[in-house]
Amino acid sequence: MSRIRSVATSAAQKGREALEINRRSVLAAAGAVSLSAGVGYALRPTDSQAAPAATEEQQPVAESRKAPAAPLAPYTKGTTLASVAAPRNSSGYRRLGDGAGWKRVLRSDLAAAKSGRENRRTALAAFVQFTDLHLMDVQHPLRLEYVRVHDRHAWRPHEALTVPGAISLVERVNALRGAPVTGSPLHFVMTTGDNTDNNAHSELEWFMKVMSGGRMSPNTGDPKHYQGVQNSGLKLFWQPDSTVRDADKALGFPHLAGFLAAAIREVRSPGLNLPWYSTVGNHDALPLGCFGAHADPYLAAAAIGGKKLMSVTDADAKKLQDSIRKAQDPKGSGYRDFLKAHARSMRSVTPDEKRAPYTPADYLKAHLDPAYQGLGPVGHGYSSANVDAGTQYYAFRISDDVIGISLDTTDAGGHYDGSIGTAQLNWLDKTLTENKDSYAVVFSHHTSQTMTNTRPDPAHPGERRHTGAEVVTLLNRHANVLAWVNGHIHRNLITPHTASNGRSFWEITTASHVDYPHLARIVELVDNKDGTISLFTTLIESAAPHRTDFSDLSQTGLAALYRELAFNAPGASKALAGDPVDRNTELVLKKG
Repeated sequence: MSRIRSVATSAAQKGREALEINRRSVLAAAGAVSLSAGVGYALRPTDSQAAPAATEEQQPVAESRKAPAAPLAPYTKGTTLASVAAPRNSSGYRRLGDGAGWKRVLRSDLAAAKSGRENRRTALAAFVQFTDLHLMDVQHPLRLEYVRVHDRHAWRPHEALTVPGAISLVERVNALRGAPVTGSPLHFVMTTGDNTDNNAHSELEWFMKVMSGGRMSPNTGDPKHYQGVQNSGLKLFWQPDSTVRDADKALGFPHLAGFLAAAIREVRSPGLNLPWYSTVGNHDALPLGCFGAHADPYLAAAAIGGKKLMSVTDADAKKLQDSIRKAQDPKGSGYRDFLKAHARSMRSVTPDEKRAPYTPADYLKAHLDPAYQGLGPVGHGYSSANVDAGTQYYAFRISDDVIGISLDTTDAGGHYDGSIGTAQLNWLDKTLTENKDSYAVVFSHHTSQTMTNTRPDPAHPGERRHTGAEVVTLLNRHANVLAWVNGHIHRNLITPHTASNGRSFWEITTASHVDYPHLARIVELVDNKDGTISLFTTLIESAAPHRTDFSDLSQTGLAALYRELAFNAPGASKALAGDPVDRNTELVLKKG
């Protein structure tokens, strides 16, 4: 692939030479610049403001952050190549410790790996993927913890620790020496959605501070006391501070005096030492990740109100869960009626307006808030053009040879599976065509297999929605697509895609940071100089120690407990790490 940029240089560029000098200094500080906000706008890289649509020749050249040159220095320390948390005992509540690392697996499904490539290859780009952080306001009145009476995994004992767990993941990235295979600098971190859990303003604030740096208290309601299912006395839930013999303690979960006070205590994130970008997921866009359009005023009022449902019958829990899973209640009207029917069973909690649902516009504005800029870029991929158009998709330049494309696969009509509208599909096709001289990495929350929800978007009722299969077909038409990186299913999975025209790309799906094994992924793109490209994937855990200490309720101690409690969560799948071929890999494909 040529190093010529498709965002064309032209005679018009000469008139912008003075601007170019300022642009380079801004880019060096901000990381990268958006190519498009998904609405036909060209963006001024100095202020990220919307401008009138420009012709291709008039569009500004988008350049990568100029990272200092670094010698190639492969390493394994701090990655799952060196060590992975593993149980130290074989039954009951299992304590974790240092386990053997996962080896790298060569995958030649799409192209043969040629000998000697390790001596020829040159680095194109390297980045880190976070996904499904699910930063969680565990005291939120609309949460469905009581469904655990029917489905044990509907509530997890470790959920109060999502914030210190995510901060520890940031600390891990900050400690990395660069890309593990090539030793080249990491360009950025991308979050691929479900950054929050309940679509609450409180959670959005925590997410922005975790990523960009700051102090926060993972607490709402009573500023001094936790009010939720974990001090309710209900045996259905782990009661860490109490001597109540609950169902989880019967399985070996510990009694940890002071746990809940520690869980809502102020914590500090250093913020990422890399630029970071954001992709939206269904839990970021929809209340509880499944109810569409923010249309029900009763649910909005209940979110900030003083009543919380904590217990229902097995039959009622099953009926509610089935309704959500089968997409029988995409607008939440059935859930509203469910809560009204159980009003007398609700318990009193402290009201809090910070628990109000946030809108897509709120999400965009938070990313554009200078208080959360961190190391940039301004808007973390989003721009004022997105705000004006009401879109949450964009493109950006990763390096001289590579662009990134962030999609919005959430269906605003409701339900947790996704799709994209015709306007976005056409924009994707156009962006790939206009940047045919650059390799492309596509980011989204949903996987190709979970984009099956084609319910109309209430804001665009006449627009057709498109499935993951249709997106795969489109991507296979473009020789420059290397990978589609996503999350949503909370499991590591790497899928090869090939078409009859011989074009191919890899779909890289990464496990969540809320269900064990709590992983993020480094992706490196290299040119093997033999007609092939290799994508190296390397999984990382948080910086928290594998071994826990029940007496250590510090920020670091809580992050370690987060991992161990998640490993022991009743009903949790033990297969989310995927097979060895889905973990640390070298993925080979032919140059387009």
